[in-house]
Amino acid sequence: MTTSAQHPGASSADEEQLAALGYTGEFERSMGLWSNMALGFTYLSPLVGVYSLFAFSLSIGGPPAIWWIVIVGLGQLLVALVFGEVVSQYPLAGGIYPWTRRLWNRRYAWTVSWIYIWAVIVTITAVAEFGGGFVAALFGIEATPGVVLLTAVGLLALALVANVSGTRTLARVAKIGLAAELIGVIVLGLYLLLFQREQPFSVFFDTMGAGGDQAYSLTFLAAALSGLFLFYGFEACGDVAEEVADPTRRIPRAMILTILVGGVSGLLSYAGYVLAAPDLEAIVAGEDTDPIPGILESTLGSVGSKVFLVITVTAFVSCVLSLQAAGSRLLYSFGRDRMLPGSRWLAHLPPRHAVPINALVVVTVVPMLICLFVYWRPDTLARVTAFAVCGIYISFQAVVLAALRQRLRGWRPAGLWNLGSWGLVVNVVALAYGLIAIYLLIRPGDTGAFLDRWIVAIGVAIVAVSGLLYLSIARPDRHSDGVPEGDAIEVAAHLQQIRRGAVGAPSSTAPSEEIR
Repeated sequence: MTTSAQHPGASSADEEQLAALGYTGEFERSMGLWSNMALGFTYLSPLVGVYSLFAFSLSIGGPPAIWWIVIVGLGQLLVALVFGEVVSQYPLAGGIYPWTRRLWNRRYAWTVSWIYIWAVIVTITAVAEFGGGFVAALFGIEATPGVVLLTAVGLLALALVANVSGTRTLARVAKIGLAAELIGVIVLGLYLLLFQREQPFSVFFDTMGAGGDQAYSLTFLAAALSGLFLFYGFEACGDVAEEVADPTRRIPRAMILTILVGGVSGLLSYAGYVLAAPDLEAIVAGEDTDPIPGILESTLGSVGSKVFLVITVTAFVSCVLSLQAAGSRLLYSFGRDRMLPGSRWLAHLPPRHAVPINALVVVTVVPMLICLFVYWRPDTLARVTAFAVCGIYISFQAVVLAALRQRLRGWRPAGLWNLGSWGLVVNVVALAYGLIAIYLLIRPGDTGAFLDRWIVAIGVAIVAVSGLLYLSIARPDRHSDGVPEGDAIEVAAHLQQIRRGAVGAPSSTAPSEEIR
């Protein structure tokens, strides 16, 4: 893809806006609203999130830990609203990188995106590793380190093949993954709630002794990860912006739908497992560290458990697929602006499939190498992945902060979807929420060695410092002088002028779909 100030011959409003932002389109715009929402939803993956942290969150905070799903869902909805305004003005491939570049500058964008891409790559590794255990269970094989390695690599390779096939295949598999997720979380959750309930609903207000003698307010804060781990992935809707038809309207809606449907799904699923648990006390006490298979076996039987495993593996494949797609578009966007070594190679789009195959290979091979490291040192998986969630939340808030900075300088988002007069309030509250979330993720644990207590902060510091050192020494940003940065106010004025000219309206503001 090449940059240009004009895009003569643009035959649609999508391409006209892309040209106004300095790019010509080479992607295939074959993704609609539901395909885009499915991509974000399968990245968010409430099934994966709930299963991964169900026992952990109960052992930390007891049944009331479920309320973190509601709290974080509301907070992340505010973040998604801010993202919606940004992507509506800047519907560019890569999401967080072009957004932070155009809202602040290239060095800020490089630093934020460096943290984000490593968080995504580690998340891809973790999901593939967890999924490998499910594949082993499906075929009745013991999940030895070797088996988990082979199945994890197989999941990564399978997702790569689907991604390389093109945007249409990505959309189809995302929709299949969406169906699997909804069956696995909503249908099963409702079934457990209605027909397999062993606990009263009042249990969600019963701490069941979680935290011991410590004040429960502190115990509840420690259980925040049960919600924080669940609600990210909606940003993937914007990573493929140049592959979506009418992205300025559809992507914000897709992000909001991802949060709302994902939140309801996760809440139903979590509640269903809690209420169907025959020995909830053992889970809260930490005696049963993997309770969901037992709950499924007792409620669905052996055949039903196998069916659920098929659904689960499908969801994991789709989740890896979505993660690869998001990470590859970020690398592609980096390469398009000549911000990384091998930029031309990373930004290559073969005409046949119009997807960044080389970038896809990178976000597949690097997780495979990390899987090899985990095979060598199985006890390091938790430490390797500890910083991923926090890194993603830091990247999110970097966008929110940059948007607020531009807004205070006079920026009025000019996308066809915006918050109108509510924009500033939502932006401020979203930033406040995000800072609290980052604190909860970084705060040290109460027990364990120094490394275990501070592992999240250490992981983020290593990635951030290495990125800043590379930025200072190699100066990758010096190759990107011709690409705009920090131009939110100017672009907004330009887009408004284009729309006034298109409709012949004397109004000084562009048409918008305001949230009221």
